[in-house]
Amino acid sequence: MIRRATAQDVDDVLKLLVQVDMVHHNGRPDLFKGPATKYTKEELLRIFTDDSRPVFVLVGEDGHVRGHAFCEHRQFVDDHVLTDIRTLYIDDICVDEACRGQHIGSRLYEHVLAYAREAGCYNVTLNVWSLNEGAMKFYENCGMKPQKVGMETIL
Repeated sequence: MIRRATAQDVDDVLKLLVQVDMVHHNGRPDLFKGPATKYTKEELLRIFTDDSRPVFVLVGEDGHVRGHAFCEHRQFVDDHVLTDIRTLYIDDICVDEACRGQHIGSRLYEHVLAYAREAGCYNVTLNVWSLNEGAMKFYENCGMKPQKVGMETIL
């Protein structure tokens, strides 16, 4: 079952956020602390009730979260350069390591697309770190195309 995240999901989501962080930490320990979470329990509780930042969870029969999708509505109204399109930005998709290969990520992604269409969004966007080749391949298999590329020089 896929639904909006609630307070009962906080502990499971925090565990998934550590998994996300460790993928990034293992690839770029110069940038990412590990193990860590992007949000505290209190921050998650606020986010879960914020309609501008919907979080969807796929929950197993035992009631535990198997995967999540953090989203954020974005729109740049009256910008000097950008048009006023409505975008649903995926801040994070994670599937529990123990549940990979069960199409949970695809189901979450399709749910996000349906939600974005219903919300009148023009597109769905996300950022993915180049170190995360598995995620890049997953998003390409979902039909996503690169929109922009971030680059760096380490000094």
